[in-house]
Amino acid sequence: MRHLNAGRKLSRNTSHRRALLRNLVTSFLEHGRLMTTLPKAKEIRPLAEKMITLGKRDTVHARRQVQAYLLKDAIARKVFTTIAPKFAGRNGGYSRIIKLGNRKGDGADTAIIELLGSELSVKKAEIEAAAKPAKKGKDKKDEKDQKSDE
Repeated sequence: MRHLNAGRKLSRNTSHRRALLRNLVTSFLEHGRLMTTLPKAKEIRPLAEKMITLGKRDTVHARRQVQAYLLKDAIARKVFTTIAPKFAGRNGGYSRIIKLGNRKGDGADTAIIELLGSELSVKKAEIEAAAKPAKKGKDKKDEKDQKSDE
């Protein structure tokens, strides 16, 4: 029986699993969204939401707890300065998991986990990337093609 045995083992030993989850939570909070397998997404969701809740508290103890868990100090600062204030009026439920289907290589269920409101920043980034001119390497090829045509 699995009484009081919450959480998934993810086919890893304790230290490997803890390192994996810390990496995933750090990356998730850094980028605002993350594409991974469904069980991993379900495991990092409560951890990431706990970091945001600590960020809303904004005490010295909360800052030390967040910095102790996340792998980058810059991301810990980001939690307190940008992410937590965005969710100040919300009591939990800061992220969503969107199922994508099966991965082609091994058939694993994949999902995207994203912060609520992050889809706007992702769309802005995609629009800005599309608006930038083409890479210099392609421009040089086009110039060579134009010269050869003349």
